[in-house]
Amino acid sequence: MTVDADQLREFATAILAHAGKDKDRAKQVAARLVGANLAGHDSHGVGMIPAYVDGILAGQLDPLADIELVQDKGPFLLVDGHRGFGHIIAEQAMALAIDRAHSSHFAVLSLRNSFHLGRLGDWGTMAAEAGFICILYANVQSSRPLVAPFGGSDARFVTNPYCTAIPATEKHPMFVLDMATSTIAMGKARVAQLSGKPAPEGALIDAQGAPTRDPSVVFDGAGGALTAFGQHKGFGLALLGDILGGSFSGGGAYAPTREVPDRIVNNMMAILIDPNVFGLAESFGVDVDSYTDWVKASPAAPDTSGVQFPGDPERRSTAERLANGIPLDAGTLAQLSEAARKAGVPEAAHLSSTPD
Repeated sequence: MTVDADQLREFATAILAHAGKDKDRAKQVAARLVGANLAGHDSHGVGMIPAYVDGILAGQLDPLADIELVQDKGPFLLVDGHRGFGHIIAEQAMALAIDRAHSSHFAVLSLRNSFHLGRLGDWGTMAAEAGFICILYANVQSSRPLVAPFGGSDARFVTNPYCTAIPATEKHPMFVLDMATSTIAMGKARVAQLSGKPAPEGALIDAQGAPTRDPSVVFDGAGGALTAFGQHKGFGLALLGDILGGSFSGGGAYAPTREVPDRIVNNMMAILIDPNVFGLAESFGVDVDSYTDWVKASPAAPDTSGVQFPGDPERRSTAERLANGIPLDAGTLAQLSEAARKAGVPEAAHLSSTPD
């Protein structure tokens, strides 16, 4: 089914406002979630709302929480999110980091104890729009591990995302590399299961460590797992997410002894760098433009649309989905309707949709 972006945003706002009792915050979170759907990242879009509603109702997500600045050491900031909406907490924390980077050309933000942060790309984009190169590492604390280490046969950590954003130049749009360190994000496994489709080849192992394309193995409690992307390479980046995002912030690397039943807690490190710190911003931009042109000039490989830079697919998806609507599978629609009922949204305000 295809849903208009504005209609989906209104429905998402209604659910979150009824559950969290604050319409302004609900609008802010809903806009970020629908933005993820528009960008083609349905794993981080409105399909997360049922988990948010359950978190609020269980007292695991505090929809009214704001950040606490725990330590302030010039360009170094330690912030606690107090289990608040990640889309609220991360925006508040990044605003602090951007302010510090303006005054000292550099900032390191260590954020702990936030509920689900959404797409790291949103926070990299926020810094890049302010003129800064931004590097982010994050880890995930949840009720169980989801990703197997390279060479291992069971899950030991979660999808620990990584992001780097580079400001737009006069010629080219912003560069935003945003990715889970697992072969696919957990949300993409959820989308595959709800839509009745197989997972990509190599993305999953079953409880015996054997490759499988059945996404149910990570939901049935039998012990299946996601794989790290690129074998040892994604595994190495996943470790950095736990160590730099988790251990450094005090939020902790993943451990089975941590009591996080049914929660989605994120910790994050953000490093902001002024590209003009040496007075070379102009030449930096010229060189990035030249390099981008050179790489994109590679002839398209067979059966591809040619070279795309990080951020290009999201911009194309956004334009297409704004024009034609956002596709939602029946399983996601059913979960959203159930979340709306739990939150107390009147039946008349539930989502109506148009078949593809």
